[in-house]
Amino acid sequence: MMPLFISIRFFDILDILLVAFLLYQLYMLIKGTVAINIFVGILMIVFLWWVVKMLNMSLLSTILGSVIGAGAIAIIIVFQQEIRKFLLMLGTSDILHKNYHFQKYFNKSYTVYTNKTLKQIVRACSNMSKTKTGALIVLANYSELQSFIQSGDYIDAVVSNRLLETIFFKNTPMHDGAVVIAHNRIKASRCVLPVDDTIQLPANLGLRHRAAISMTMETDAIVITVSEETGKISYFKGSNIKTDVTNEALFAFLIKEFMINKN
Repeated sequence: MMPLFISIRFFDILDILLVAFLLYQLYMLIKGTVAINIFVGILMIVFLWWVVKMLNMSLLSTILGSVIGAGAIAIIIVFQQEIRKFLLMLGTSDILHKNYHFQKYFNKSYTVYTNKTLKQIVRACSNMSKTKTGALIVLANYSELQSFIQSGDYIDAVVSNRLLETIFFKNTPMHDGAVVIAHNRIKASRCVLPVDDTIQLPANLGLRHRAAISMTMETDAIVITVSEETGKISYFKGSNIKTDVTNEALFAFLIKEFMINKN
């Protein structure tokens, strides 16, 4: 006689919720890309494998099991970009960064910016906003962004509003690309940032903004942009965008991110 009730433990519910969470995060990463079709195809093969196992179709079950087993390596190759984004999302989550006592054992090269440095950055953005000078400024956080620094022209200079304005002046050879700042110093200019074409942005945001959000989604950096068309200042953190911010709002955000949270 079959039991009337199924015994469900707390850990069974937790197991289901964790699997659902992981599948949802994976779906959000590959939504709108070609990888979503591959993901659906893999799910269909797995579902078919479960069905033939339940029907005791041993030969087909063995073949599909072998395909799935060998396909694990292929899945890693096909979804390498999505897996990388997912791991970066976990590694740069606010859960880790808000708990500095935990984070410091894994990364001791965190960046604390001085009040003077942040004021110089805000002043530069304010002046460039008035003249509608396009700018793309990357502030390193826990990661020092060495690979991006190496893609540009190495400077290693003290942060000043005059130097930042000179770099982004449209007639200078260094204005194209991003400036990377770390440890209160301008490390490099003309740096190349990643650009993710699958990110959905409002029509009024251009390539500079797309590079900014792509950078913050792949790293834990904070990015500031000044629009060349409108002069509006924006800042980016993770997948969050704050556009048309005032100088006061930008300074308050930077103070919160780089000084208060790391004391």
